[in-house]
Amino acid sequence: MIKRQQRRRRRRLRVFCQGQQAGALGRPPARLGAAPGGSMAMNYNAKDEVDGGPPCPPGGTAKTRRPDNTAFKQQRLPAWQPILTAGTVLPTFFIIGLIFIPIGIGIFVTSNNIREIEIDYTGTDPSSPCNKCLSPNVTPCVCTINFTLEQSFEGNVFMYYGLSNFYQNHRRYVKSRDDGQLNGDPSALLNPSKECEPYRRNEDKPIAPCGAIANSMFNDTLELFQVGNASDLTPIPLKKKGIAWWTDKNVKFRNPPGTDPLEERFKGTTKPVNWVKPVYMLDSDEDNNGFINEDFIVWMRTAALPTFRKLYRLIERKNDLHPTLPAGRYYLNITYNYPVHSFDGRKRMILSTISWMGGKNPFLGIAYITIGSISFLLGVVLLVINHKYRNSSNTADITI
Repeated sequence: MIKRQQRRRRRRLRVFCQGQQAGALGRPPARLGAAPGGSMAMNYNAKDEVDGGPPCPPGGTAKTRRPDNTAFKQQRLPAWQPILTAGTVLPTFFIIGLIFIPIGIGIFVTSNNIREIEIDYTGTDPSSPCNKCLSPNVTPCVCTINFTLEQSFEGNVFMYYGLSNFYQNHRRYVKSRDDGQLNGDPSALLNPSKECEPYRRNEDKPIAPCGAIANSMFNDTLELFQVGNASDLTPIPLKKKGIAWWTDKNVKFRNPPGTDPLEERFKGTTKPVNWVKPVYMLDSDEDNNGFINEDFIVWMRTAALPTFRKLYRLIERKNDLHPTLPAGRYYLNITYNYPVHSFDGRKRMILSTISWMGGKNPFLGIAYITIGSISFLLGVVLLVINHKYRNSSNTADITI
């Protein structure tokens, strides 16, 4: 009932506005109600104005919600709508199946040919050599894990470190950095962004690099040795340069400008709270020190998932006649610095080769095979249904 009264008031207001417009043009206005003697009695008050909408502007027209008479707003644009028939749908399903299944098999076989081994060295198992490192009193802690490669690793081998249950994708964690400081801006170096709080200043000095990401940088040291026939240990050369993206190394990260030694350019700053040494002492190589240290750059590219791996070192192939890592026994020597036990995390070392499609990832091949198989199966089912009901309809037509 209330809504009906409101609609009536709006209708009277529109008629009133039209009457105003007609009177302005010299025509007799529309009457809402005529009093005796020919005088006009207008049934309009302030309440009608509130309930029915805003008053009409002088000489204006009543507002309307009708869309413009255009092809777009009136939905008269030309359109194409496919007519789905058995002759078009069935070949589509079969073609998708015949294309996706071979591609999936090829990707799956390629992924399985990639050599990969994963060594967990968290130390939560009491029998693990790194279990002693869980105690905070043992610093620094060094542990050694021996393992065996059943198959040789050909080509370049990539060494990764992996972390689990570490949420680098947390919004405040991702924002806790100063890109201007990392790009070598002198003003940002001494006055970091407030996004870095609470890791912006320490001991009344600006932190370089500031923020939670830099403060939590991975700092375990991993060394690999091959065990010879006489139990001789041969160190495997690990390359620490060439592990970061080219754009990160040459565009996004820069040391403060100047020709002075790096320590002088970082003068007036202090190291992050959890770091053992300042940023200008990360490496003895000038091209891999400071903000352009590649271990630091790799860590600063945050991961999207709580379980992730990051590239740690490269093992380059030197001789085409011999595998990079022959099958046999190896020692992994670990300087255990990075604590993960407090948040139930896990640490691991991964050795892996790569192919044209990247690292080992069987999911993509399985997904292609699954989609192709479902499409092909649907094509067969729809073909049988179409054949069955088409023959039934033909028989019914003949009988009639």
